[in-house]
Amino acid sequence: MRIRTAEPRDADSLARVHVDSWRSTYAGILPDEFLAGLSYRDRESFWEQVLTTARPTVSNFLAETESGDVVGLAAGGPERTGNETYLGELYLVYLLEQYQRRGLGRLLVSAVAERLLADGFHSMLLWVAKDNHPACRFYEALGGEPIESRTIDIAGAGVAEVAYGWLQVADLVTEQAGA
Repeated sequence: MRIRTAEPRDADSLARVHVDSWRSTYAGILPDEFLAGLSYRDRESFWEQVLTTARPTVSNFLAETESGDVVGLAAGGPERTGNETYLGELYLVYLLEQYQRRGLGRLLVSAVAERLLADGFHSMLLWVAKDNHPACRFYEALGGEPIESRTIDIAGAGVAEVAYGWLQVADLVTEQAGA
């Protein structure tokens, strides 16, 4: 397995991981009809736009197998709500279900953290669905502290979210992450 920077040619693979991981992760949290209606084509267009738009302080990484199959993704950059303490944000981390609990999530988070540090962001937060218990446990195991909560609307469902924060992003950087 390796972690590397995502490129525009990866948009279709990222779309598949994004949609498939949402369907497994958010089953029972988001409406079934919404999850069933997720479109690979729409996500591919989203990733094409993300990966071709110049945003110097936003990073996008992927995890791939030895044979080049994309099995995970992560993105991060400047914090988006104006939080004055946590200046960087981990926007997302998604892994195909069969590749979870193998250390890839940690490596993806580390790659984003390393890039945040390089861009001058020494603290970080992320938002996660409160009912996504495996993800909450993962972020807590990485040393994240619950700092805030909110409810957002996704497909007509009120989704409770919790923000986890790290005052020292450097604590998340591992030796193997470099991408």
